[in-house]
This record gives sequence, C-alpha cells and structure tokens, in this order.
Amino acid sequence: MKKKNVVMIALFLTGLMCLLITINKIESKEDVSPKCRRIEEMLHNLTNFPRTQTPEPSSAPCYPNMSAYKLPEFSTLQDHIKDFLLYRHCKSFPMILDVHDKCGGAQNSADVFLLLVIKSSPENYDRREVLRKTWAEERLHKGVWIRRVFIIGTSRSGFEKHRLNRLLKLENNENKDILQWDFNDSFFNLTLKQILFLQWMDRRCPNARFLLDGDDDIFANTFNMIEYLQGQEDNDGSRHLFTGHLLQKVKPIRKLSSKYYVPVQIHESNRYPPYCGGGGFLLSGFTARTIYKMSHSIILLPIDDVYMGMCLEKAGLQPTFHFGVRTFGMNVPIKNADKLDPCYYREILVVHRFQPHMIFVMWNEIQNPDLQCSKTHYSLQTSTTSSVFM
Repeated sequence: MKKKNVVMIALFLTGLMCLLITINKIESKEDVSPKCRRIEEMLHNLTNFPRTQTPEPSSAPCYPNMSAYKLPEFSTLQDHIKDFLLYRHCKSFPMILDVHDKCGGAQNSADVFLLLVIKSSPENYDRREVLRKTWAEERLHKGVWIRRVFIIGTSRSGFEKHRLNRLLKLENNENKDILQWDFNDSFFNLTLKQILFLQWMDRRCPNARFLLDGDDDIFANTFNMIEYLQGQEDNDGSRHLFTGHLLQKVKPIRKLSSKYYVPVQIHESNRYPPYCGGGGFLLSGFTARTIYKMSHSIILLPIDDVYMGMCLEKAGLQPTFHFGVRTFGMNVPIKNADKLDPCYYREILVVHRFQPHMIFVMWNEIQNPDLQCSKTHYSLQTSTTSSVFM
C-alpha cells in the first residue's frame, strides 16, 4: 500500500510538471510530448480504479440521545434500560474481527447455500469448539456448501476484556469464522448484534441462499436442513422464507423481575407481531435482505426475535411454523423415557438449550448407521415434531 502511494505521488508531481509544460506548449503552439500524454492517462486510471469493496460502516463515536431524559419516569428505570434508551439509535460500531472472504467475495456469495449465523459471547469458547466439530462444521453436502460465522461483541473490561479479545483473535486466526464488533455483548444488545450482522452480510455475503440464525446452545441437524431447503418449490433463496417456532398474540412483559421486561418507555404498544423464537430459525437470503432494509426505519427493540417480527410485519411478510424447530426443548411425554435418546432427535431441525458435551454426543449418535429406532420413537417424532420435510 505504501509503495502504491509513493508511485501515485510521483506520477502526480510528474503530471503536474507535464501540465505546466502543456500549457506553455499550447501558448507557443507546440505539440505536447507523448510521454506527458501517457502520464495523464495513468493518473486518470489511478483515480478510476474499480471498487473491490462496498464502503465500511462508519466507526465514529455515537453520542447519547439526551432527549431520553425527558421520557416519563426515566429516572426510575433500571440502569441497563436507561443505557438502551440513550443509545438505541446507534447502529454502527467498529469491527474488531472480520472474515472478508467467508463467502468467496460478494460476487460469488450465491455459492453459499446455507450460512450458519451463530450468536455467541466472548466467554463461550467451549461451545464454539464443539459446534465447529459437529453440526456447524463447514462442508459440502449434497452438492451445496454450508458455511459458518459466529457473531460476537465484547464483554468485561480492562485486562479481562483484552484477554477475551485475544482469545477471539487466536480463534479467528485458526478457524476464520468470527465476526466481532466493539459493543457490549449483553442480552439487551442482541438486536444490535443482528443488525450489525445484516450490515456485514450486505457487504460481504449479499447473495447467500439461506441462513440458519441461532444461539450457540442449540442442537441442529444441518443435513435435515439441506434436505428441507432443497425441497422448497420455486425458491432458491430469492423468495420469502422465515420459519421456526411461531409465536402469536404475545404481549410485552411488564413484570420488572423478568429477563424479558420491556417498559412502555421502550415499547408503548401492548402487542407484539407474530415472530419465531430466537433460539433458532431458518430464513432465505431474500428475507434477510428485506429485514435489513426495514431495519433502517424501525427503532430498535431489545428483544431480538420480536424485532425481526416487526421488520417482517412492516414488509408485509409472515413468519411460519415448522414442527422440526423446538426452541423450548423437546417434549417427551413418555414417563421414565430417556429424554436424550438419539431416536427422538434424528428427524428434527433445531432444539434449544443443549450442553456442549451433549451436542458432541448427540451429533455422533444420530450419525450412527446402526442406530435402531422403534415404532414408539417414530410415533413420538411425528407427534411432537412432525416431519421436517413438510
């Protein structure tokens, strides 16, 4: 880069000299030298290089919205809610870690059939390592590519923050799968995390066909997902798809002690639109791009899955229910049954809340060609999860 700058400066100075000579020559009606013409052409080309990247988001500091102090009873709110109200307009933060060529470049990103977008936190190294070795492994399956990114903010402060960032950098050097921004990785910032990813996707991977958006504590069957998505009629990712555990007629929780507490100062309406539980859902590239466009004009809500529903509603799109997505865990009604019997999990898409060691065990067990499942297991699968290929 430095060498290129030196060359440009030298050419500019030479060109300036030629310009003066040219003016002189014109005044004296003499021909301009061919060398000067060549330099002028080179300068023109240097200032018209084709762009290889879309512009990076601004990393300028975002200042608090002081008008939030005028909201009714603002002083009585919890500190994290005050912070959210003061900074909810901030949607651009410096990127610490990036994977520029994750999708083979923006022009080739349609080669990514399924992009696994996994929300993680800096501390969750063990979860990320297990996922890399199991369902989130990058691979070619049934002729299409599965790719993976973890989306992460920062946590803690001082030396601890520095060490965690160092950990993530080492992970990314080895695995090339971490997108990290310099914002506080907290529950109330999950929506911000989603928006920052969509910004990244718009630049780096705009044509990915489908996405799994999920937490790092889910158990997913990516092979079943590929079969389900390849079975979509007339949809190669260019049409609407948003499916998971559908929630309807849900209201904001006004109970102060709840993790999901949302006061009227954040969301005045007493209704939420239909949405899919945020533990894990599938969507098309078309729908992801649409959500990003809608987010430009919709103020942030801290409950990320509800916010996605708000964006869909504004776009006139509907989320749908899929029996194979169990974001509230697997319901095994049989008394004394082993709730982690692999036969119950062989046909699902997503189950939420799995310990890392059990993800590793379950993934290997459902891949076992000798796994034998009884009719009881099969009937339970169809009654609780139906077919993933519906």
